[in-house]
Amino acid sequence: MRNKRFILYLLVIFVTTIMLIVFLQYNSNNNINKLIGGNESLIREFQVIGETQKLETDLLFIESHIYRTVFNKDSSFVNDIQGNEQNVRKVLGKLRPLVLTDSTKRLVQELDSLVESKLEFGHSILDALFTKGQAAAIETYNNHRKTYVMGNIVHVISLLNKPRQQYLTKLVIDANKSGQRAREWGLILAISVVLASILTFEYIARRIKRQQQLYEQLNESEKKVREAGVIKENFMANMSHEIRTPMNAILGFTNLLQKESLNEKSREFVRSIQSSGESLLEIINDILDFSKIEAGMMRIESKPFSLRELLHSVKTMFDTRIQQKDLQFTVNIENSIPELLTGDAVRLTQILVNLVNNAIKFTASGAIKINVSADYQKEDRIDILFSIKDTGIGIPANKVEAIFDRFQQADEDTTRKYGGTGLGLSIVKQLVDLQNGTIRVTSVLNEGTEFVFSIPYTIARESTGHEDLKLYSSGETDLMDSHLKILVAEDNVMNQSLMGHLLSYWNIAFDIVKNGEEAIEALQQQDYRLLLMDIQMPLMDGYTATLKIRNELGMNIPIIAMTAHAMTGEREKCICYGMNEYISKPIREKELFQIMKKILKQNNGIPEIKNGKGQHSVHPYEFLSLDYLKEVSGENTAFEISMIKQFLRQVPDELKSMTEAFDKNYDAELAHIAHNLKTSVSFMGLSKKLDHHLDFIESNAINPNLRDQVEENMIIVMNICQRTFRDVRDYLAQNAPESMKGQKN
Repeated sequence: MRNKRFILYLLVIFVTTIMLIVFLQYNSNNNINKLIGGNESLIREFQVIGETQKLETDLLFIESHIYRTVFNKDSSFVNDIQGNEQNVRKVLGKLRPLVLTDSTKRLVQELDSLVESKLEFGHSILDALFTKGQAAAIETYNNHRKTYVMGNIVHVISLLNKPRQQYLTKLVIDANKSGQRAREWGLILAISVVLASILTFEYIARRIKRQQQLYEQLNESEKKVREAGVIKENFMANMSHEIRTPMNAILGFTNLLQKESLNEKSREFVRSIQSSGESLLEIINDILDFSKIEAGMMRIESKPFSLRELLHSVKTMFDTRIQQKDLQFTVNIENSIPELLTGDAVRLTQILVNLVNNAIKFTASGAIKINVSADYQKEDRIDILFSIKDTGIGIPANKVEAIFDRFQQADEDTTRKYGGTGLGLSIVKQLVDLQNGTIRVTSVLNEGTEFVFSIPYTIARESTGHEDLKLYSSGETDLMDSHLKILVAEDNVMNQSLMGHLLSYWNIAFDIVKNGEEAIEALQQQDYRLLLMDIQMPLMDGYTATLKIRNELGMNIPIIAMTAHAMTGEREKCICYGMNEYISKPIREKELFQIMKKILKQNNGIPEIKNGKGQHSVHPYEFLSLDYLKEVSGENTAFEISMIKQFLRQVPDELKSMTEAFDKNYDAELAHIAHNLKTSVSFMGLSKKLDHHLDFIESNAINPNLRDQVEENMIIVMNICQRTFRDVRDYLAQNAPESMKGQKN
């Protein structure tokens, strides 16, 4: 609206300025035309005066030449007399139209008559001279002299010129006035143009200033929006923690209770508790997923997966509920669909689970069918079409279009009758959109609903290399030997109790501490093979404790983060702080068992090596990989040792220089150091872990808006390098102990 008003203002100013210029130019031209007309009249009047003076002069010449011819008997003047007569007649011819008006007509006629008389008088004198002699000519001259014609001619010319003088004076005055008015209008035009330009410039300047203020306000608003987003993210993370922590205890203890000997009534109560807890967890997950999508934090991954196995898992997931409601559940997939696809299997599962869950919820009897077909295929791209059809209550026609809106359900009573938040289908729609897919719904009230969505995938040409997850059984609960001991850092009493029950059930020795400070103290006093670390704890949180364990204690003990922060990127954050793995609360015992089994298996049989402070490190090395160095060295051990020593000497100095360059805002030097570090760290096998961080620092060192992100990447680089330094020193202690003399750990 403001842009239209601004354009209208400019248009009004432009039209007004043009009209003013035209008006001023018209008046200026009018006065100039008057000035030109007056000048032409002046020229004509001056021409009249000139012609009358010439007429008078020629007549005087004729009279003078006749006198000389008669009295001096000199005939040489005859030709001049004839020439002057011709000039007189020409002048009269020019003069008549210039001076002949109603008021001067009589004078013009009198002038013509007098001139003719004057000329005839001259002819008679000359005729007398040439026919009768000088005496007769003189007599004739004297006789005619009594009537002095020339005087009369001069008098008539004077009468003709007298009004012309007055008219001439008037013309001069008018010309002066016209010239003055033209100058005034020209000055007004110039002033008007200058004022219009100044006013227009001032208006545009004010508009630009206002626009700049709006831009600044917009930037400030965007900043506040970003801050609000951070606050929202922190709120969601804290809410996730506060809700998932008691949920962890509820579901965990429920699971443990189901393993106890219970009567049927108690077992029913336990099942109700677990069902309610899982329903509540489902609502929490919906809210968190929706928040992640709204905040742009939902990331779509692309990994190979088996579509048939995924559909089988989904079907298996709902078998119990299908049997409870006595429904038919079928899954059909076209044979032409490839075995392996590349895409986000987790998000596809989430979409299918939401849609199938809705179908089961709203279908009291009948069947639910999943049909999967190839909608489009070209080369290695294939669009997979999924159809989830049920025979449930259906959706009213006037509600179909809004079914994917947030917090919307088909009927106001739906939430009360069937539960849910109204977010599930909105999340499904946004997840499909994030994967460049489409989704539609058709429904007939009281007959059923069909959701159809299509997502593009890439056909995987290689085997996924994955193995089916082998779930634990009662016969494989002993993860390690009897010397295995685990430290648990958890402040919540219920979670402490739950972890104690789980570890006891797995025959694992353990100690429990309440915060990061106690965890560090316990690690200094006893040997543990694994640390289960909660993130949010009093006195010292899990992140700070991990940094101290890695950097100050110099220990490589495997650390599994336990956090209720279910936000995207939390796992990467935990890894960057030095933890080995991450598990989200509420903790599922199968998932925790598999993670512990994986990590302890990696470290099984590796002896512990004590450093100079009596602290412990566990091998294999956390970050150090000498594959590339061994490849380029040709198995030359001496060269490898020298390169490793050079790494220990050079990289710490480069990290120090990088920090100084950042603190002093030496952007070019910071970018240069980051570029050089990529080569230095590559020999220790750190390219995959550090190159993208160093690339970010190098590319954005000069960008003041990304200074915080540059600093975050620098912290990650330095943390990984510090942990690699410990790996390198351990390697040298084993393979070149003499080189470690005098070295600090």
